[in-house]
Amino acid sequence: MLICMFNSFINRENRVPHYQRLFQQGQAQHVRQWNQTAKSKFMLYPYYTMLFGGLAGSMYMMTRMVLGHKTWFSEN
Repeated sequence: MLICMFNSFINRENRVPHYQRLFQQGQAQHVRQWNQTAKSKFMLYPYYTMLFGGLAGSMYMMTRMVLGHKTWFSEN
């Protein structure tokens, strides 16, 4: 039974091109796939905020560490 299941996956038709055409129909051209849906802005903007906020915080603290300050706001 188990071997029969795996054999059906191996001999299965490749449906990826079909689904790519289906998803790209009616969508804006030259827009990345992760930015095409209506829910994209609700997922991407918090991600971008955390990404660039973390990068900015890291750069700020690295600069302070080079100057000899080990806390976020006070002198020491």
